[in-house]
Amino acid sequence: MAIIDLQLKAELLNVTGLIPNEEKEAYNWHFKIRCGSCNETTKTFVTINRVVRTQSGSQISGSRGDANLVMKCKFCKREGSATIVSKPIEYTDKDSGKFASILSIECRGLEPVEFEPRDGWRVVGTESQAKFDVDLTEGEWYDYDEDAGVEISVTEIKAQFVRAKHPTKGAASNKLSTK
Repeated sequence: MAIIDLQLKAELLNVTGLIPNEEKEAYNWHFKIRCGSCNETTKTFVTINRVVRTQSGSQISGSRGDANLVMKCKFCKREGSATIVSKPIEYTDKDSGKFASILSIECRGLEPVEFEPRDGWRVVGTESQAKFDVDLTEGEWYDYDEDAGVEISVTEIKAQFVRAKHPTKGAASNKLSTK
């Protein structure tokens, strides 16, 4: 078992608080996954939702537990699972231009290797405190904050995965309930 942190790096202009917008529903995270046994990587992105747990028919084999994702490798047929163990963590203007952890995932027999930040994000204008819906499908986002009279943007988005030193490093309030 390993706890993997998804780290994001982006340039924020006149905005802060980049985070998936979960006001209506939990965000669907999109990853390419590598098998921990044979190193085969999925060709398409796999969707993981932190609220959705596996159905009773697709629980972890040989376990009473469940996960946000349970999948068998198409090449070696080994089973792996992933469980999101933290709520999303805001990427702030203080983080701009450097990597910061935004999500922790417990991985068994697989690991995420690529992240695609699609639609469904939110930022807040640093001057006006106005909220903006953000679509990162194109890899960048631009808008104009009319209340503050400034251009706003999220650009140069990069992601990396690192083994966490602590499951929710610096984010004890972001731990998910185990109930």
